[in-house]
Amino acid sequence: MISFFEASLAELSIHRIGNKAQDEFYVLSEHSIALKDNLLSNLLQQYFLSPFEKTNEIYHFFHPNTDLNLNEVYHFAAQIFENGDLFHENSKELAKYLYDVSGHPKIKAGELYVAFFENVQIEGQLFDAIGIFKSETKETYLKVYPENDGFGLSYEEGAININKLDKGCLIFNTDKEEGFRVAVIDQTNKSAEAVYWKDEFLKLKIRNDAFNQTNNVLGVYKNFVTEHLDQDFEISKADKIDLLN
Repeated sequence: MISFFEASLAELSIHRIGNKAQDEFYVLSEHSIALKDNLLSNLLQQYFLSPFEKTNEIYHFFHPNTDLNLNEVYHFAAQIFENGDLFHENSKELAKYLYDVSGHPKIKAGELYVAFFENVQIEGQLFDAIGIFKSETKETYLKVYPENDGFGLSYEEGAININKLDKGCLIFNTDKEEGFRVAVIDQTNKSAEAVYWKDEFLKLKIRNDAFNQTNNVLGVYKNFVTEHLDQDFEISKADKIDLLN
C-alpha cells in the first residue's frame, strides 16, 4: 500500500527531545541537514520509510473541537506543504510541541527527525509527504577493521539500528480538508506511556472509507484462514497458501 521506490529525501531537520517530567530539556538545531551523500540518503530512507511498507491502516488528523487547525501537527504540516521555505521553522515548532506532550515520566528522550519526501506512493498514487520520526532506543555495535597483519576490534555506543524505527508517521499531501492521509508506526509497548505518540501528539482517527473497510475485512479473513480454518476443516498447506494469496 505504501512504497518508496520512486521517493527522494528532499530535506531533513534533527532536534533532541528530553522528558519534560524528568526536567530534561529540548535542543533545537539552527538549520536543516545538508544531504550531500547519496549512500547516507538511501540509508535514511530505508530507516524512515521501510517500516511503512507493512502498514495497512490509514488515519487522518482530528481535533475534539472539530476545527482541524487546532490540531498542532496538522497545522504545522499544512504550513510546510503550503510553503517549503518554512520547513525548518515548523520542524522546530513540532519539536517543541512534542516536548510539551512528553509528560509521562517513562517516556524516553531521543532524537526527533522531521523529513520532507517527494514521490512517496500510497494506494497507487504519488504524493509529497512529511515524515516525523523519533529514535529512542540506542545500541552498541562492534566494529572490525584491518590492522597490520590481522584485524582490530572496537565498539561504538549510542548507535541507532536503521532496521528498528521506534516511532514515526507519514503525512501525505492529499485530502487536506479531511485531515490528510496519515500512516503511523509505534514499536514501543502499548502501556499508558506509549499512547502519547498517536493519541496526544498526533491526535489521529482511523480513516473510515471503503479502502480501510476492505483492508479490515481482509485482515479478519486472513486471521481466520491462518488461525482457525484447519481446526474446522481438513485442508492442505498448499490450499491454505492459495487462500491467503
